[in-house]
Amino acid sequence: QVQVEESGGGLVQPGGSLRLSCAASDGADTTFSMGWSRQPPGKEREFVASISRSGAIIYYGSSVQGRFTISKGDGENTVFLLMNNLKPEDTAIYFCGVTEGSYPNNLRDFDSWGQGTQVTVSS
Repeated sequence: QVQVEESGGGLVQPGGSLRLSCAASDGADTTFSMGWSRQPPGKEREFVASISRSGAIIYYGSSVQGRFTISKGDGENTVFLLMNNLKPEDTAIYFCGVTEGSYPNNLRDFDSWGQGTQVTVSS
């Protein structure tokens, strides 16, 4: 069973920044490709960003391209999401996902998700 845990959510003013963290483990030596999705209130979940196991391949959703940056941490299965120039429409629950696949770039490519962390952008 894969354990996926997000952290770093909170309340931030428009134009501000926030960094989310995620750590995953399955008790074995599995190395995952990882990524993020989000679900705004009353809307469907959408793909945000992903990074391959090696860190060489990165994808972003069109609504966050140029503002968000995904990166791998020093740990084998850790990932960060740096969110800059945040807007009220970025308000959502953010979920971290993992997959043993190579280059995930949509929600269906992920095998497991965490419980999510709330990000609220408001003045």
